Amino acid sequence: MEKVNFYGLALSDLKSLIKNLGKEQFRAQQLFKWVYDRRIIDLEQMTNLSKDFRQELNGVLDFSLPRISSHLISVDGTQKFLFDMKDGLSVEAVLIPSDDRLTLCISSEVGCNMACKFCFTGKQKLKRRLTTAEIVGQFIQVEDVLKATEKKVSNIVFMGMGEPLDNSDEVFRVVDVLHEPFGRNFSRRKVTISTSGLVPEMWKIGASRTRLAVSLNGYDDESRSALMPINKKYPLKDLLQACREYTRTTKDRVTFEYVLLKGITDQVEHARMLHQMTKSIPCKINIIPFNEHPGSDFERPSDDQIAKFHAELMRLGTHVLLRRTMGRDIFAACGQLTSEFANKPKTMDISNSQIGGVSRVRDFSSRQFSL
Repeated sequence: MEKVNFYGLALSDLKSLIKNLGKEQFRAQQLFKWVYDRRIIDLEQMTNLSKDFRQELNGVLDFSLPRISSHLISVDGTQKFLFDMKDGLSVEAVLIPSDDRLTLCISSEVGCNMACKFCFTGKQKLKRRLTTAEIVGQFIQVEDVLKATEKKVSNIVFMGMGEPLDNSDEVFRVVDVLHEPFGRNFSRRKVTISTSGLVPEMWKIGASRTRLAVSLNGYDDESRSALMPINKKYPLKDLLQACREYTRTTKDRVTFEYVLLKGITDQVEHARMLHQMTKSIPCKINIIPFNEHPGSDFERPSDDQIAKFHAELMRLGTHVLLRRTMGRDIFAACGQLTSEFANKPKTMDISNSQIGGVSRVRDFSSRQFSL
């Protein structure tokens, strides 16, 4: 029998596998507890399993994880991990610290089909979708790195590389795996799934009892279509109706993400149009100043213009947050993630910004993280 990667199995999948081996299904719960709760993967240490069963499982289960090939640490404490997916492809994930939480931004695809004009990942065509094991593996590897600090990831956002709803079967299986009470027991309420507007798949977010974030980035159909090709297929009328349905069924607010591009989406009149468009939907709006990346045709607005946009939304009564830019010096901020490529820049000089300082790089190219 070909080995199956443990991290790709929901508890129900593992029960079926064990049943096919002629064993009691409660053994699946024991395995989940060993691996996710205690972080033990040596079958010989799983002493509540018989020796014969441990030997049998050794020929069935694979516990390998995607290898961390580099680890960059920003001056603001943000950490970026590059994962080697073993087929010449790679993805990035970002750990974002704040006063009361540690948020992990994970990737669901290598590249992306959505081709949003302002996004570094969007310049990279979709290479393939990640498996459940490869997505869960990002989470597990980061928590293993955190082990020495006695900290754990408190929140997960599917805002890394790829459109999560373009790989929805795997993404929602990941949620099930990490939520399993016999394992990591990660709260669904601490998981946010972001979408560029793949409307037919959006109902799954409400059904999974996770939180919804929508990458909006336009104040009308014309402006959004110019930046996000998906809007031509699923225009704002359909997208906003799907958002209303989410709020109706879940009683939760939607988070709208809005990127400020100099001279394009950052004018005070744009703020008024944004407020008018979203005011009938229970929501909050995160405004995100554009983060530069190589080859981009866009610019970040001035601090003064950002403040004017923010102030106008506040004056209108919009629930709005100006997202603090984190990890910009290591290309770990919103819209800056990509796979490894020749001459890819590792850091960016932000010494003239409010953050300043020098980032740190940890090279894991010779360190073995696959277990």
